[in-house]
Amino acid sequence: MQKIIIFDMDGTLLDSKKDITISVNHIRKMNHSLEPLSESFIVECINMEVRDLPYLFYETKTYEEKDRELFEEHYAAQCIENPYLYDGVKETLTRLASKGVKLSVATNAPTQFAVKMLTHLGVANIFDVIIGADKVKHSKPDPAMLQKILQYYKYDESQDKAWMVGDNSKDMLSAKNANIKAMFATWGFTPESDYEVVIEDPKEIISIVDL
Repeated sequence: MQKIIIFDMDGTLLDSKKDITISVNHIRKMNHSLEPLSESFIVECINMEVRDLPYLFYETKTYEEKDRELFEEHYAAQCIENPYLYDGVKETLTRLASKGVKLSVATNAPTQFAVKMLTHLGVANIFDVIIGADKVKHSKPDPAMLQKILQYYKYDESQDKAWMVGDNSKDMLSAKNANIKAMFATWGFTPESDYEVVIEDPKEIISIVDL
């Protein structure tokens, strides 16, 4: 029997909101001559289940190519300036891996940034798969990312166990849509929830997967 845990990244494994905010505001200033947005507003927008980020961030009807290009250029350097792992994350990942739990990441961020940030923070090599929204047709809450990871492990729902760990409704819905269990992390970008399994410390994952 395999035990598989799929982690969200931003707001679950690490705090990246400062760098995301800096890059978004850089595009607002350089491409649109707009005033900066607050960090709290940007995080709220990112976590919305239904959202229109081009309008919310840049006041445009669509995500313009010039904004995409400048964001990717700027964030490629910015993304490793200020991120940090939440307390207990690295210790929990190390313990889970040592017990044979299969660990992966499913993030709506582009894969290149996820790999760069997790490598910078010294945990990328703990994961078997790190997959971003650019690797599937639809991002979370669509189950495509999770299904791709489960296929990698040759997941058999009749004998294997799998969980999604995340900090927002998109993570919880992606787990439901993939027909696997979920854990809601309150230490990240969304502290309040009413989900079935809510965890307040990464170490709680260890007991939930029964190690």
